[in-house]
Amino acid sequence: MDAITLIKHDHKTVEALFKRAEKLGDGALKEKKQIVQQIIRELAIHAAIEEQVFYPAVRKAIKTAEDDVLEALEEHHIVKWTLAELDGMNAKDERFDAKLTVLMELVRHHVKEEEHDLLPQVAKKLNRDTLEALGKALEAAKKVVPTRPHPRAPDAPPAGVVAALPAALLDRAKDFVQGGAKRAQGEAKKRAPANGARRKASAAAARSRAPSAAHRAH
Repeated sequence: MDAITLIKHDHKTVEALFKRAEKLGDGALKEKKQIVQQIIRELAIHAAIEEQVFYPAVRKAIKTAEDDVLEALEEHHIVKWTLAELDGMNAKDERFDAKLTVLMELVRHHVKEEEHDLLPQVAKKLNRDTLEALGKALEAAKKVVPTRPHPRAPDAPPAGVVAALPAALLDRAKDFVQGGAKRAQGEAKKRAPANGARRKASAAAARSRAPSAAHRAH
């Protein structure tokens, strides 16, 4: 997948999550929080690979794109602060929905500008082989960058790359622990009906034996 296709694919993935969140009713707090967590992860990873791989390559190859890249970095900065705040909020918070709405507006504006202004410049200036190589670099970066927003961290290499390493390790350790906890909860829910059925069967068997024992006593 070349770099432009990958970036647009990420944009579509996030937009699909936005639409899912927008369709939820006021009472679907648990599902909304889960979708927001997915949004946070997708946007954190996407922002990181752009900042550490894509934007530096674009700035080096296309001097006329400098202002667009700097504006995109500032938009990332605001988005990451909003993501970090959402990450620490409960879906019951009175400002949760408002903050989510603002996030979606920010990201949609960013996507529109990137796809209409920056990406066409990249498509025009970089050849197919370069875009393919850049796409592979972005794919590889997805496996190692942070999975949560870190708005205070540097957003450009080399400082950004150095800061991202410990953050990514910590994020992925949290992901592993939380994933294990969710799996355990899921297994417990699966076992609960079976355990209940076994208890009912045992109780029924005990009741069926009780008259026989009484009969023998007589």
